[in-house]
Amino acid sequence: MADYNNGYQPQGQQPMYNPPQYQPQAGIDPLPGYIQKSRIAAGIFGILLGAYGIHSFYLGNTSRGLMQLLISLLTCGVGAIVMEIWGILDGIKLLDGRINTDANGVYLKD
Repeated sequence: MADYNNGYQPQGQQPMYNPPQYQPQAGIDPLPGYIQKSRIAAGIFGILLGAYGIHSFYLGNTSRGLMQLLISLLTCGVGAIVMEIWGILDGIKLLDGRINTDANGVYLKD
């Protein structure tokens, strides 16, 4: 018969299952051959072309950039106002340093 002991663990023994402790990864250094993206270029793209999601495409966030582009185009410009405000805020965050990694988690260069 199996001994289930109802979750009782004698002292001095390790638990049967220890869940892994995940730490959020802030960013990594670029791998050899990886072209590091510019934080300043992304910020300027966000401020000037944020309605079309160009800064998101540049940083590798293609689904987010596609969403911004389609909302701007398919709403006949009405959604472009909201997307431009979003782009300006992202551009400010990029230039301020609050967004400092691209879609692959690699730090942006200055």
